[in-house]
Amino acid sequence: MSLLARNRNFRLLFSAAAVSNLGDGIAMLAFPWLATLITRDATLIALVAAATRLPWLLFSLPAGVITDQFDRRRLMVQADIFRMLLTVGVVGLVLSAPALPLADGSSQVLPLIAGLCAAAFLLGSAEVVRDNAAQTAMPSIVEPAQLESANGQLWSIEQIMGQFIGPPVAGLLIAMAVPVPFVVDAVMFALAAWFMWQVRLAPRAAIVLPEGFWRQMREGIDWMRNHALILRLAVMLGVLNFATMMSATILVLLSQEVFGLSAAGYGILLTAGAAGGVLGGLAGPWIAKRLGGQRTVLLTLCVFPLPFVALAVTGNAWIAGAALFVEMFMGMTWNVVTVSLRQRLIPDGLLGRVNSIYRFFGWGTIPLGAMLAGVMVSGLEADWGREAALRAPYLLGAVITAGLALYGAWRLRLP
Repeated sequence: MSLLARNRNFRLLFSAAAVSNLGDGIAMLAFPWLATLITRDATLIALVAAATRLPWLLFSLPAGVITDQFDRRRLMVQADIFRMLLTVGVVGLVLSAPALPLADGSSQVLPLIAGLCAAAFLLGSAEVVRDNAAQTAMPSIVEPAQLESANGQLWSIEQIMGQFIGPPVAGLLIAMAVPVPFVVDAVMFALAAWFMWQVRLAPRAAIVLPEGFWRQMREGIDWMRNHALILRLAVMLGVLNFATMMSATILVLLSQEVFGLSAAGYGILLTAGAAGGVLGGLAGPWIAKRLGGQRTVLLTLCVFPLPFVALAVTGNAWIAGAALFVEMFMGMTWNVVTVSLRQRLIPDGLLGRVNSIYRFFGWGTIPLGAMLAGVMVSGLEADWGREAALRAPYLLGAVITAGLALYGAWRLRLP
């Protein structure tokens, strides 16, 4: 009998992840596409992407302390309700805006971009708390031997809903009217909160935390310092996410201006990456079992540069889709191994704090990658031309990931 069939709590968590990530997938396309209707400035568009991920740099550490102190299920419910209310606010922002797309030089560009950034930042802040609580709750829902299987299934549904179904649905919804995808997004967050409210987590052992935020965080820092492998994986993830976010930030412009895609076509392109993520989530546990964690992680590191090279040179949307497929397959396989390893090694009483430190390094670089991509394109455009400037972040990403593969072969040793 499958894990979904026999474990009610996992089934509810799975359902919450499905609807929440459908909303995230819709927002993944709707937010940058809305930004391109407001402005064609690559730096301003990158600013919206950076605002979504900046909370991972600013709030990862406090979120870890909060996760270890409070009821993790309640935190997830409250975060989803907050995201629902924020998304309703975005609907109001769109309805109050002038007719889109805006004319070049419109006085409304900066106020609308500022409002979009504020909404993206607050949504990202809630996501930090919600995702950290969800990942630390997994060992309370399934047995240790089931972690790879549970994580693989959860990430597969996240990919299916968030990137396979969500983006093309968003493209169709935008074609109906710009506010519609955000309305649907709000409904998805409400459903996610309802599913999580029904979850019953196993009682946690009593935890005595030292007084004060910094003393509590210091316990997590000390554990991380004594486990060099986890720290090394966190830093490597940060480098990977930095390069990946450079790619993702500029992809909306590359798709429009080089591949000639509509909103619906861009959504379909993103589903190619989602298909790779789904397959990686399902096949990752099988690959890790047969190759072992060490060789599996090294395999992903060796393949990561190839999608960046493809996106740097191709003008064909089909090749771009194949590159995204490979990138997401390898990324999901990396996650299956490394997240399951963390969930096994980190004590439950420290899981929230150590995970938050891990994500500070691993996800805190994401807004930096987004901003560098936008600034790079804007800075190089005059000398290189628009298309070459759009491709520059992919060339840099290829160099970064190739260097990371060499470093992994030299320094990485998984049990």
